[in-house]
This record gives sequence, structure tokens and C-alpha cells, in this order.
Amino acid sequence: MTRVIESWLTDMDGVLVHEGHAIPGAPEFIRALRDKERPFLILTNNSIFTARDLRARLATSGIEVPEESIWTSALATAQFLSDQVPGGSAYAIGEAGLTTALYEAGYTLTESDPDYVVLGETRTYSFEAITKAVRLILGGSRFICTNPDTTGPSQQGPLPATGAVAAMITAATGREPYFVGKPNPMMFRSALNRIDAHSETTAMIGDRMDTDVVAGIEAGLYTYLVMTGSTKLHEVDTYPFRPSKVVDSIADLVDRI
Repeated sequence: MTRVIESWLTDMDGVLVHEGHAIPGAPEFIRALRDKERPFLILTNNSIFTARDLRARLATSGIEVPEESIWTSALATAQFLSDQVPGGSAYAIGEAGLTTALYEAGYTLTESDPDYVVLGETRTYSFEAITKAVRLILGGSRFICTNPDTTGPSQQGPLPATGAVAAMITAATGREPYFVGKPNPMMFRSALNRIDAHSETTAMIGDRMDTDVVAGIEAGLYTYLVMTGSTKLHEVDTYPFRPSKVVDSIADLVDRI
């Protein structure tokens, strides 16, 4: 029986764009979603940028998408914390994407006895800020991370990212963080709630078996793996789980909307 797909979630890097350029078929895919008024969200573990920033970056590559259709790990983290402790407080290490999301969720940003220490991505991790985080966690603040990615890309090569810095803080405190972003299906469930979609009729498009596909499976979604990003075809069989379908690129999915 063919599964009817009414709503779509898609990863961004490796699916829609690569190094600032649209992947062939991506502008047409997003345009088709909007023309047919299909509920959709673009998901990214990147917590550096606000949805407005990412909308502008996508527009530069030729992909037109409203900012409310972008769901970052920072927004998912802010939503999670707001559900857990409404109107709480946090000490945040990160950029505007994270601090803006927390502020708009009604959180107070403070260095004085916060409910949570929240670690996100930043281009410049400060030793002073990490030290402050360690001391606050040892003092009783709960430890949250936007995503578990250990490295991030740059033109010069990989950079240490949230997961790597989290490991350092864990080594110093003995406290493991709770990661909100992919592969935690929590991020997908919050995305489904945001667009009022049901897992049975939603598909996830991703380029990574270890984040997009596994989280999609755990959230009960139909999963498409594209070959334009991280995971290569010969690697698929090395995993103990499989996507619902493997396609060459998002261009193959335009006619399925």
C-alpha cells in the first residue's frame, strides 16, 4: 500500500543547499510545496543563525521560503525548555540564533543561578564562558545542548562544534547533557506540532543516515535519503536500519508532492 504524504520535513545542508549554492531541484521542490500549500518545515541542527538569517541565506541561493517554515535546533531547544519550565532562566553559550530563540520563548538570560546551562554552536567558544558553564552545572543548573554534532564545516576544514565542547564540560562536571536536536526525534515531534502534521502522513528528507533517517524512523515518518550530502550509497547497508526510499536528489521528489 502506498503511503499518502501530506506534509514534508527536509534537512537543509546536503539536501537543499551545498556550500551556499542550491542543489538542482531544490528551488523547484520548495516552490511546489508552496504552490500546492503543503505544510512543510526546513530543519537544521545549526543553532548559530535565526530563522530570518537562514531565510535570507536560502534566498541568496535562489530558494524562496518564509522564515516561519524554518525550524532550527535553537528554536526546538527553546520550545522544549519553555514546555519544561515556563518562564525559566538560562545561561546560554551560543550566537543570536540561540539567544533570540530563548528570549522569544520567555526565558531570562542570566549568569546567576540559572535553571539551565544551554550550549549551542558559536564560531568562537570562550574558555571563560565554558568555565562559567562548568561552575553553574556543578552548582545545580541542568545541562542542555542544542545538538550533538561534534564538528561543523568551514572553508579551512572541520571545526569543533557543540558535541565536542559538551564532552569537555561533561568531563569537568560528570554531568551528561540532554541533546534536543537531531538525531533526537524530539526535534521532529516539535516540528510536526508546529505545522499541525501527523507522523503517518509526513515524510522526512535527509542526507545523513545517522541523524535525519534514524530520527525520522523513530518519529514514525516516511524517510527519503538523498545522495547529495554526507551518506554515500555504499554506506547505507552498513547501518542496522534503512530509509523508506533512497533517491539521487531532491529533484526526484518534485513530482511526488
